[in-house]
Amino acid sequence: MESTYLQQCLGTCLTQGLAEVARVRPMDPIEYLALWISKYKDIVTLEQQRQKDMIDLEHERQLARMEQEMMERLKAEELLFQQQQLAFQLELEMQEKEKQKTEELQRAQALNKVMRNLMSMARGEEPIPSEDLMMDSGKTLAEISDRYGAPNLSRVEELDEPMLSDVALNIDQDL
Repeated sequence: MESTYLQQCLGTCLTQGLAEVARVRPMDPIEYLALWISKYKDIVTLEQQRQKDMIDLEHERQLARMEQEMMERLKAEELLFQQQQLAFQLELEMQEKEKQKTEELQRAQALNKVMRNLMSMARGEEPIPSEDLMMDSGKTLAEISDRYGAPNLSRVEELDEPMLSDVALNIDQDL
């Protein structure tokens, strides 16, 4: 039982120490062996501490890798979010441009109707009914046209009154 204890606790240390004493052959082998065993203990303690530090270091490295992976995922998510936000903004801008184009096209069509009406009136033809011209958009000619010098006429509503001809007016004055 005692030999098992000595072999487990001192076996390697004592064997190496005695081999060192036999190799060096110091003047005081007992003191030399005592100092050697003391130094051996310090070396073993430092080695155990170094092993513990290496395990702690490896654990910290793993944590640092996990943290870096997390940061990379967060950056990737942020980049994806920014791309989605940019795509959404571009979509809104495209919708706004499409809306402006549609409004511009409507203005051009209304202006084209007005111009055709004016041209037909200049040729002495029957004008297009005014409801089709201005009432659709609710805007005046100046609002529809982007041209410089477009007339800025206010709307005039015609009342349904019986129209008397000039001849009828002249007859009334003669009486």
